[in-house]
Amino acid sequence: MYSQMYKQSEPFTHTYSIVARDSVTGDIGVAVQSHWFSVGTTVTYGKAGVGVVATQSLVNPSYGPKGLALMEQGLSPQQALDALIANDEGKMYRQVAFLNANGDVATHTGNLCIEAAGHRQGKNFSVQANMMLKNTVWDAMADTFENTQGSLSERIMAAMKAAQSEKGDIRGKQSAAILIVKGEATGNSWEDTIMDLRVEDHENPVAELERLIEMHKAYDFMNKGDLAMEAGDSKLAENMYLNAQQLFPENLEMQYWYAINLLNNRQFEKAFPILKSIFKQDENWRELTARLMKSKLLAISEEELKQILKL
Repeated sequence: MYSQMYKQSEPFTHTYSIVARDSVTGDIGVAVQSHWFSVGTTVTYGKAGVGVVATQSLVNPSYGPKGLALMEQGLSPQQALDALIANDEGKMYRQVAFLNANGDVATHTGNLCIEAAGHRQGKNFSVQANMMLKNTVWDAMADTFENTQGSLSERIMAAMKAAQSEKGDIRGKQSAAILIVKGEATGNSWEDTIMDLRVEDHENPVAELERLIEMHKAYDFMNKGDLAMEAGDSKLAENMYLNAQQLFPENLEMQYWYAINLLNNRQFEKAFPILKSIFKQDENWRELTARLMKSKLLAISEEELKQILKL
């Protein structure tokens, strides 16, 4: 009987998820958690300037790319979802949410999705869940998203934590993912994805995903620091590296590049103790410092370099 319910290619990904749009920036995102390995590879899809999709329960992965293609052709989320459901013999087992770059949403919860299952739509978002321990999950997610201030990732994660506070998936928890893309495509695909993070297998995937998001923010500052350093703007680079370091003060990489820019800004007294501490923990950073001179990323004299290498 079980084998007749679904095709072997359809993962058994019961879960809770959210699709949402930031009304200020226009960014669009999707996030998910499930008691299933690597849930992000199956459930979450998105394309800048087009929309995002969450396809779950007895998953038909084709809803992701096909839904995005239909929305890109100009169909509304509801039109796109209706077209796919109409040709799906397993629609009674599907749970799917579409959101486009305008914030329009469409959601389907099949009548044979395992209880507790349901969804709720709001302005610029939809939340959906199935095989939950309690039927309070989707309302908790919606209420939290609507009443949380902050960036899109912060609001999405608040909704995810609200679901977990309601005990979430009846089976427990294992993996989670978040994907955020720009609401308006830049024409450069490498610039269009704002965040794409996954926790494949973890005892507390939502908490781990939140930690990775904070790390992502820190390294976003690092990336901006690198760009400023490349452009020769050491003051801006120093500021970016300091912002990153403040998020993760124990991270040697972040400490190091902040110190390098202190050197470039002739703030040797501030840089020396930082570098001395780093060199004590790992000699490789000392060797790297010497190599920066050749790449012209460290603008000091040879005598000053010798002094630094003796720290």
